[in-house]
Amino acid sequence: MDKIKKTPDQWREQLDPETYRITREKGTERAFTGALNANKAEGVYSCVCCGQPLFESDTKFDSGCGWPSFYQALSSDVIDEHSDNSLMMQRTEIVCSRCDGHLGHVFPDGPAPTGLRYCVNSASLTFDEKK
Repeated sequence: MDKIKKTPDQWREQLDPETYRITREKGTERAFTGALNANKAEGVYSCVCCGQPLFESDTKFDSGCGWPSFYQALSSDVIDEHSDNSLMMQRTEIVCSRCDGHLGHVFPDGPAPTGLRYCVNSASLTFDEKK
């Protein structure tokens, strides 16, 4: 799939201000406020910016951190990782591989089988419920 490249003005036309702040400026929503944090329905979580499918609901788990958490991405090529040394911490940022939209961070404290916790902003996702 080809990379999606848009100017900041084009993204602002497409996204509401809060979603733009989170996905295009590497922001974070407040813990426990995201619409998808408590979602337990079956389906697929996709990038709000470009629609690329990212996570299946059966990999979502309640980590207690206040953001939707997944132990595995849909495939190895849908998420890119970058070193993030902001806020005086060393973390690994995750972005959509198709549009570079900021999703959140991945941590090595998740459940089996991967041991990973993809901690994702609800504002970075859409959810398509399985019919």
